Amino acid sequence: MAGDAGSSKPRELEPVSLKTASLALLTVALWGANPAAVSYSVDTLPPITVAALRFAMATVFMLFWCHIEGCGLRLRAGQRLPAVIAGLLLFLQIATFNVGVTMSNSSHSSMMINTFVFWVVVIEHFITRADRLTARKLLGLFVAFGGVLLLLLRTDTSVSAVSRDQPTLVGDAILLFSACVLAWKVVYVRHALKFVEPGKLIFWHDLIGVVCFVICSASFERLEFRGFTTPAVVSLVYQGVFVAGICFALQALLLRHHSASQIAVFSFATPLFGVGTGILLRGDRMTPMLAVAAVCVAIGILLVNLRKLEHAD
Repeated sequence: MAGDAGSSKPRELEPVSLKTASLALLTVALWGANPAAVSYSVDTLPPITVAALRFAMATVFMLFWCHIEGCGLRLRAGQRLPAVIAGLLLFLQIATFNVGVTMSNSSHSSMMINTFVFWVVVIEHFITRADRLTARKLLGLFVAFGGVLLLLLRTDTSVSAVSRDQPTLVGDAILLFSACVLAWKVVYVRHALKFVEPGKLIFWHDLIGVVCFVICSASFERLEFRGFTTPAVVSLVYQGVFVAGICFALQALLLRHHSASQIAVFSFATPLFGVGTGILLRGDRMTPMLAVAAVCVAIGILLVNLRKLEHAD
């Protein structure tokens, strides 16, 4: 986010306190549990329908957020195209993620989607040239890639009696594609924030995404109201209110007082929370290979986000 876009006075950054770390880890935990919540929803509801309902709630939240912030919703000249592109990227990323979750489990989903951090590094080094690929970041990429490779090369051939979901190579591949699209969306949103206020951009990108989800769902999916089971509804509320709503609000609050790099370093815990909730809530199998893969992805994210304490930085 670029909440300070357009401000000529630089921010006075505060050191990371225990309260800051706790709030940052709370957002990480909420985000990490999202794949498990999506899994509960797609148990009985079509994946694109789930996305439409989730972001419909997020759009309502952003409507109130923009009202509280006092930023208008009207897109000025030069703001419409960035909002449309961001919305289309949201549609492609979430649609593929939800479909991928139906063909995998929440532990794999959490690790695969969080590889977007590494795609961002590659895009910013080779394409946008906005940031350089250092030896530390390269090491992070290799460590995380090793963890992902462990998952891709080892798929269980039998479903556990406890586990509700079975990962597949196709499902994991779709999730990796979704992570790549998410990386492009992150990079593009950073660019779009130069022209559009943060709250306004998120509102319109959510709304455009909802329109695309509704059209796609109406064209290819069949919705049955008996699919609205209690777990599905509770998980939808979690995705729409807690992940798309409260997470956004907490991140906005944190970024008022700290830099993005100070907050991003806590994201290493996301796949750990994702694997943990998958095991506890969905009965995913805890294998040594899964544990090693999760730690590798977490270490990779940490290495990529840590700032070097060098004079050059």
